[in-house]
Amino acid sequence: MAREFNRNMFVMLAAVMIGVFIITFFIADIKARSEEEEKYTLEIETIEQKNINFTNYFMKSSVLLDHAREDRAFGNYYFDLGFLWYQSALAEINSTIMDVYKVRGIDNCTNALPHFYNSYLNFEESKKYFNDTKSLTDYPNYKEVLDLYINLTASGSRLTILRYNASIYLNYLTENLTFNVENNNVSYLMNVSDLLGLFMGAMGAYEMELDDYEEYQDEIDEYEFFDEIR
Repeated sequence: MAREFNRNMFVMLAAVMIGVFIITFFIADIKARSEEEEKYTLEIETIEQKNINFTNYFMKSSVLLDHAREDRAFGNYYFDLGFLWYQSALAEINSTIMDVYKVRGIDNCTNALPHFYNSYLNFEESKKYFNDTKSLTDYPNYKEVLDLYINLTASGSRLTILRYNASIYLNYLTENLTFNVENNNVSYLMNVSDLLGLFMGAMGAYEMELDDYEEYQDEIDEYEFFDEIR
């Protein structure tokens, strides 16, 4: 009887231990699965947030780029008018008309400056956001086209600062125009050879940079994200 009792106790104890082991296993498994699900959930949330930031940064970069282009276009408009009135004043043989052209040239150069300055700031800010956008993607095609945008905005900022400086030089040149009544022609109040050199240098550098800018723009316009051959 005692032996049967001891055997029953042993069987019960073994059953309890097996039950505890099974319960412990299930609890550990549930905990591991829960931790794994939390890990995946966190990874998904991180990816989603990264994608949201990528979209937001790219949109902000693009808006700033549009503003930069718009201001650059306005700046070029006023600069071209200022240069036209300067050339007209320089060739004029009437004192009164020369003075009118001179004032118009100065006014347009003055109007061009804030547009070029704002364009420069927006190109620089756009370049910064394109750089930040690049850090939010691992796709080679995205990185490649973002590099093109970074090059474009860097070139755009150089263009606008060159044209900004040219506007200042042109303004000084126009202010120095004077009408010589003795021989009815236009000359300068002082020696402006150095100023002319700075102006022509800025104009030449602008044309060279413009080629690079347009090349970057063409590469962006022609960029293919997907292979045509499927």
